[in-house]
Amino acid sequence: MQRLFLIALFCSCFACQSRPQKAEPAISPNAELFYAKYPAYRANGLETRRFKIEDIEPMIKALPAPFKVTLAGKSFQSRNIYHVSIGTGPVKVLMWSQMHGDESTATMALMDLFQFLQKKDEFDSLRQVLLSKLTLHFIPMLNPDGANRFTRRSMQGIDINRDAMRLQTPEARILKRIRDETKADWGFNLHDQNIYLGAGVGPYPASISVLAPAYNLTKDVNETRGDAMRLIGAMNQLLQRHIPKQVGRYDDDFEPRAFGDNIQKWGTRTILIETGGLKDDPENQELRRLNFSIFLTALEAIATEKYREWDFTAYEALPENQNNGLHNLVIRNVQVQRADKWYKVDLAFRREEVNTENSRKFFYRSTISEMGDLSNNFGYEEYNLEGYQVVPGNIQAGVRASWEEVAKADHMALLRQGITDVQVSSRWPESLELSKLPVLLIRPRDNPANPGTSGSINIGSNASLLLQKEGKTEYAVVNGFLYKIQ
Repeated sequence: MQRLFLIALFCSCFACQSRPQKAEPAISPNAELFYAKYPAYRANGLETRRFKIEDIEPMIKALPAPFKVTLAGKSFQSRNIYHVSIGTGPVKVLMWSQMHGDESTATMALMDLFQFLQKKDEFDSLRQVLLSKLTLHFIPMLNPDGANRFTRRSMQGIDINRDAMRLQTPEARILKRIRDETKADWGFNLHDQNIYLGAGVGPYPASISVLAPAYNLTKDVNETRGDAMRLIGAMNQLLQRHIPKQVGRYDDDFEPRAFGDNIQKWGTRTILIETGGLKDDPENQELRRLNFSIFLTALEAIATEKYREWDFTAYEALPENQNNGLHNLVIRNVQVQRADKWYKVDLAFRREEVNTENSRKFFYRSTISEMGDLSNNFGYEEYNLEGYQVVPGNIQAGVRASWEEVAKADHMALLRQGITDVQVSSRWPESLELSKLPVLLIRPRDNPANPGTSGSINIGSNASLLLQKEGKTEYAVVNGFLYKIQ
């Protein structure tokens, strides 16, 4: 009897292990077309992340019928906040962007979505489905004051996304009122996130992260939150085709002050979408395209109720975001000198974006962000330079009269001489182009004829560095960029 029981148990376990995993539902044929046909709907004039309400206001005001454009209210500094709507369907969808003023990727994608909705082409039958099944509501720039200075918070110094309960900011009151008036069935909380977040433990950035926010401390899953999880599965299927392993999931601890958590609690199926970093996409134009594509994928799944075919598996399988594991540049297995001895380290660099020209542009100011054994840290760019010794670069003797002279110089010739920093007497524009030169512009030193080196190799410093092998300089790092010396 016992033997029969063991045989039955073995067979049962084998059957469990060999049972095929449940296949994901087939993605809509339109999903890939949204991505492929995107250039036809891309709104012009938004080629960089730094734009203001006056840049998109003409686009919003020019939206034709059946769009409805109303002034939802004013920001703390009396800038206009708009409510755009279209559609006649019974299912209400609310999408709001740029609650944080320096998080503009989704705003660009919403402008693209407006272009799509007013076109006449092969997607006409889909548009008819969307606008008959759904009523779409948008707040395309909730924090125009923050956008004006390209900064996160409101001009009251308050994080609007932590003002859902007290409602001390006019921007928060506008969002709460529109959510309540529309009685939105679905809500899309659209943000940008730190580009140094990773999708799980490993080398992949969280280029886009998602969350179905919790509505209580015990993180229960009711029908509302469960539907949000299902819909994320549909969007993720498209994302994995274009940014595989680069989709992350936020920790779902309940935040009682946040809009996403509370809107979920108030009965709206809420999805957080956060855009992060993507290699070779500094202005988030490819990520903008992906936002546009998943917005339409989600709206189609809601209108056709295809999201119901998904279970929670795809959502729960997404890796959680990880902090501080990513850098712009990592150089591995180099040697630095301490007390006359050489030690093997990895060096990591991060590039801070500093606003300039009335926050419409930026330049880079970089620092050594980490050093040591960085086997669990990763870079958008990585180089294994084992055997190379790292020493501070040299400052060129003498002072140049103008930055134009330095910009036109033979930079590789300077680097071959070990010169990484050049003293300039006149004021130079703080620009992206100058901050990416292979030499660093600096102010004159006390003794410009004998200015010394660029600085120490320590965390937090922006020392320009030379990488040498057998005494020959072959690479340089200047302001966080690696250059191979020709």
